[in-house]
Amino acid sequence: MSTTEAGPQKEPEAASSVPEEVSVESQRDAALRIDPQRLPLPEATQPLKIMWPYVGVLVGIHVIALYALIPWLFSWSGVILAIAGHFVFGMLGITIGYHRLLTHRGFTCPKWLEHSLAILGVCNLQDSPARWVAIHRMHHQHSDHQPDPHSPLASFLWGHVGWVVCRHKELDRTSHYERYVRDLLRDPFYLKLERRGFWFSVVVAHSLLIIMAGGIVGYLAGGTWLAALQLAASWGVWAVAVRTVFVLHGTWAVNSLSHVFGYRNYETRDESTNNWLVALLSHGEGWHNNHHAEPRAASHGHHWYEFDMSWWIIRGLESVGLAKDVVRPKAKAKAV
Repeated sequence: MSTTEAGPQKEPEAASSVPEEVSVESQRDAALRIDPQRLPLPEATQPLKIMWPYVGVLVGIHVIALYALIPWLFSWSGVILAIAGHFVFGMLGITIGYHRLLTHRGFTCPKWLEHSLAILGVCNLQDSPARWVAIHRMHHQHSDHQPDPHSPLASFLWGHVGWVVCRHKELDRTSHYERYVRDLLRDPFYLKLERRGFWFSVVVAHSLLIIMAGGIVGYLAGGTWLAALQLAASWGVWAVAVRTVFVLHGTWAVNSLSHVFGYRNYETRDESTNNWLVALLSHGEGWHNNHHAEPRAASHGHHWYEFDMSWWIIRGLESVGLAKDVVRPKAKAKAV
């Protein structure tokens, strides 16, 4: 779903989590000159150009997920794997790996663990680690102002999925967005995932492995090739497609619902909110106003009732020495 090139071969310069090219003051001034409930689409998306490969892959995975409605493709093992995959790939890969570790550096961990979390994130069909991080850092730099790549103030549909399938001139090639992720692209591991869309090969490979495993288990349990085919197809639908679609919409809901519906603990320069439903669907990411108040904090739940499962996993990693330099919320932002 990404047409990226290898980044420049020169040594990247150091980059902060969120480049400060546009001052907070100038963004606030700009906000006063626009309708707070309606933003123009980002200039870098004009004229709108739909990226049909993205559309094709997304439509395809949603259509395959709909096959879950066919009784012959139902299996309890497939459902259990889909639920487990939501935690393993969604929480460990996207929430903890892509977001709190790679984007905001809310904690550090050994490289083998960092790379493992990144691979789990890749398996969710949400682009390469570097591009995902670049988009999110750009979002924090311009949150709910026109350059924000996915503000729902442009339109709810745009904030949820429209931005995914439309070309963004600053995000269409590694050489265009490398300034946001120079810290990542120093690592040959992430640079390799960028080249020729290698990350997408990882998505395909992990899907085939799950389907093949289903076929083997089906044959051993049922003793026939039909049983093997049935379980392979069931795992492909449930453990791959249904799980992927659920994680996709959970992530997109943070961009859309958590900037439209919910409550606010802090005054921030954007419309971020805390949304309990999104928090449940995305393992704590729905406490989005808290996150925008203190982006680097590895914990997004700031009150006892704001349950953040991802934070407890990070604390668990910290307790066994696998997570260090864990950033905790200081609640210095101005409370509402």
